[in-house]
Amino acid sequence: MSADTKIAELLTELHQLIKQTQEERSRSEHNLLNIQKTHERMQTENKTSPYYRTKLRGLYTTAKADAEAECSILRHALDKIADIKSLLEERRIAAKMAGVYSDSDPPRKTMRRGVLMTLLQQSAMTLPLWIGKPGESPPPLCGATPASSDYVAKQGDKVAARVKAVDGDEQWILAEVVSYNHSTNKLEDLEKRHTLSRRRIIPLPQWKANPETDPEALFSKDQLVLALYPQTTCFYRALIHTPPHRPQDDYSVLFEDTSYADGYSPPLNVAQRYVVACKENKKK
Repeated sequence: MSADTKIAELLTELHQLIKQTQEERSRSEHNLLNIQKTHERMQTENKTSPYYRTKLRGLYTTAKADAEAECSILRHALDKIADIKSLLEERRIAAKMAGVYSDSDPPRKTMRRGVLMTLLQQSAMTLPLWIGKPGESPPPLCGATPASSDYVAKQGDKVAARVKAVDGDEQWILAEVVSYNHSTNKLEDLEKRHTLSRRRIIPLPQWKANPETDPEALFSKDQLVLALYPQTTCFYRALIHTPPHRPQDDYSVLFEDTSYADGYSPPLNVAQRYVVACKENKKK
């Protein structure tokens, strides 16, 4: 089955799930209205009788079941969206490998800087938010949660890669994995064909962490990290100045910068997508 056919099937399934969500929500609204009216009658009568307590218990039990059913449908819909994005990414990588570029995705070497920066912002904004079940811990690569020990980067994964610059110095750059060679334990980057060992790459987060429900999955204040410097594709050492307070918030970081008296830049915002743990503990 071709990628286009799979995507078309997934879109059809996603459409059905969206319709189911709306049907479930419409059905539950009647029960929520009954809850509201029951509370209004209790306030009017200024009493809480056994009858009302029993009725409300039943109404709230039904409301909880309705919410769980809607949540289950939404999770299935999110899974379909993730599958569609994965297939689109595979198709994009395959086109680049074959040297075929669409108008909306030209090769990086000819891409205007402004276009590239916009794409990076879009990638950060569309990073999915991890929404776990009650009591469920965030998975690896959610926010600051590191990858598992047996993690192997997949084709299309975005990583921070340590490479040699033109002047011979090493730097951390934003890279995209093309392939992983199990026999050599090395990965290949798409743009300049860097072949790197696993020790020289740090996978980027695949989910945003929700500060309101999973604050432990975020870097804490004054923690040393590597962060993508705004308007560049290079990662530099920085200290967390302020972690995100809401799901849509960025980190505020202080980049190491010797041109400032205290050795750090003023606070700059960097999206969760582009902040990873620093493997070097000591300041140079």
